[in-house]
Amino acid sequence: MTTTDHPYAAPSGLLLGHFTPGTAAWDEARDGLAITATEIAAVLGLSPWQSPFSLWHKKAGLPTPPFEMTPAIEWGNRLEDAVALKWEEEHPGMLAAPAGTWRNVERDWQRATPDRLLYPAVDDPFTVPDKATSLLEVKTSPFGDDWGPSGSDEFPVHYRCQILWQQDTLGLTAPAHLAVLIGGWDYREYLVEYDETDAKAMREAAEKFLDTVRRGERPPIDGADATYQTIRVQPDGLEDVDIEIPLEDAARYEIAQQQMAAVKTELTAAKGVLLDHIGTGKRAVAAGRRIAYRTVRDGKTHSLSPYTSKEAAA
Repeated sequence: MTTTDHPYAAPSGLLLGHFTPGTAAWDEARDGLAITATEIAAVLGLSPWQSPFSLWHKKAGLPTPPFEMTPAIEWGNRLEDAVALKWEEEHPGMLAAPAGTWRNVERDWQRATPDRLLYPAVDDPFTVPDKATSLLEVKTSPFGDDWGPSGSDEFPVHYRCQILWQQDTLGLTAPAHLAVLIGGWDYREYLVEYDETDAKAMREAAEKFLDTVRRGERPPIDGADATYQTIRVQPDGLEDVDIEIPLEDAARYEIAQQQMAAVKTELTAAKGVLLDHIGTGKRAVAAGRRIAYRTVRDGKTHSLSPYTSKEAAA
């Protein structure tokens, strides 16, 4: 039986298995010289969690910061089933089934683990559904700053990269679905159209990235926190010795320290000016645009916080 003959097959995907996130089998199916859907945004420099530098070290088998189960990740996992069920309720006649981990049949290094595969629902519980027609990705977010109204194309670009990679891996070119629960109660849906040009560009970028790993060509150090955290875990031990460094690198560090101190001082002064303008009010507004808002505890100013671009436009 070929991959596409299997009732749960995808047009260009080979199912590797269903693995519990965080287990050794799950890591094995995702690691090595392969790029997963959650990693492609890092290859492109668009991930808020990984940088090309940090991902390169992971693929090269070098030390990387350990995985941390944050409350956001924990509750995202716990709420995934609930959000997927809500999507099913909003789309009668469709079944959203756990997807498992897949690789592309032609490109062994292209991997994806969609949250759900979508099938036409069947009334008979003993009847196997037809082949998957599309996929569903489920997200949770504490804030809605980066999310537009349901049905719009306003959602984080790294999620578009993730979903497009999933579509391309499995060969599911029908529009994919993205469901998000914001703040624990605000449910929204989006469609993600497959784009062959963008998919090809991502594949080429992934292949070039993997080639740099094979050749040992490390990406440059950038300003991402993931890069800094990766550098931190490289040394093992401490030797009481002096290390000579290039003068330009020393100057860059010292100038950045001075600039940071100057910016911190200027920000403190700017906040003081705004608070002085606000007085007992709540918001600072300029030409009808919200700039910052004041919070109060025990009758005294507790903080002054900036508005996001979307909040300012509200």
